[in-house]
Amino acid sequence: MDVVLQEYLPVIIFMGLCVVIGIALVVAPFIVAYRAPDAEKLSAYECGFNAFDDSRMKFDVRFYLVAILFIIFDLEVAFLFPWAVSFGNLGWYGLISMLVFLGVLTIGFIYEWKKGALEWD
Repeated sequence: MDVVLQEYLPVIIFMGLCVVIGIALVVAPFIVAYRAPDAEKLSAYECGFNAFDDSRMKFDVRFYLVAILFIIFDLEVAFLFPWAVSFGNLGWYGLISMLVFLGVLTIGFIYEWKKGALEWD
């Protein structure tokens, strides 16, 4: 039983550290934040319109486009982490396949850039 507890001790310490850091990050703004609310700080800033208007109002499609592009590129970049971990075992085949993947990703990004999908004006 002691051997099992010794094997799980780093995991328990890591989880405890995560909880402490999480609580500290939630509590710290209440302690150190400067409190001087004004109209500009209380205004809507994320979505571009007031949150308490009619729910059927027109919504600019560029918000959706930016969100979709972020999700696509974020998921594609997430494939780099498992590849980097197992790179030593993959050899040249793994390197070439990842270069092809990154090439397709780059071509897609250049296409979106040229089409103006990243322009906000």
